[in-house]
Amino acid sequence: MQKVLVTGATGRTGLLVVNKLREYPTEFKVVGLARNEAKVKEIWGSTEDFYFGTIKDKTAIEKAISGCNALVILTSAVPQIKGAPEPGERPEFYYADGESPEEIDYYGQINQIDAAKAAKINHIVLVGSMGGTNENHPLNSIGNGKILIWKRKAEQYLIDSGIDYTIIRAGGLLNEPGGKRELLVGKNDELLNNPPDGIRPAIPREDVAELVVRALQINEAKNKAFDTISKPPSENGENVKIDFVKLFEQTTAGL
Repeated sequence: MQKVLVTGATGRTGLLVVNKLREYPTEFKVVGLARNEAKVKEIWGSTEDFYFGTIKDKTAIEKAISGCNALVILTSAVPQIKGAPEPGERPEFYYADGESPEEIDYYGQINQIDAAKAAKINHIVLVGSMGGTNENHPLNSIGNGKILIWKRKAEQYLIDSGIDYTIIRAGGLLNEPGGKRELLVGKNDELLNNPPDGIRPAIPREDVAELVVRALQINEAKNKAFDTISKPPSENGENVKIDFVKLFEQTTAGL
């Protein structure tokens, strides 16, 4: 059995990952790291198997990761809207003090990777975002945070750590049911810049969570980094059968 720490566990994708891992009680023992105890109670009704603290607190990470075999990183800086925009005006964004992409997506991830290495973690699954090959991507201008640049630097740090890794760079995240779409994998933002048949470069959060779980189960996912989007859902609404081994075999190592 793998004991897995999920950070960013109360986020919209994080809670899906926790729930999916709990569907395999003989394979995984899941623990979470979160900042808000009340939010954990609201979602799961209990704080059992949760640790509380921030990824800037090395001691909190070390406590949560003790005895674990794997780590799933789902933490990310979140921009805030500045004031109330007038009708027709574009909103302005900022990052709260101490919550910039540099602090969260770079140094916060470094803290997690370093703690994982010290704890002799076997495998880290990191969920990131596509767009990191383009320094002028619009997401980098939000709050002048350069979020995709810092995420990509952290990904390289993970690759260089020597720990087995799986880096999943998701397209636009959809709050739609998973399992209804064929998944595509690629590299270097090709799926973002030239999606096949002009499909929207997006993917349901539930499918990202499924990829995380499968990455922890399938050896072919180790030491791979890839972009992922999904095709439109099946017309009949039925689930799409995916061979995840073959899917991961299409992916490659390195950024």
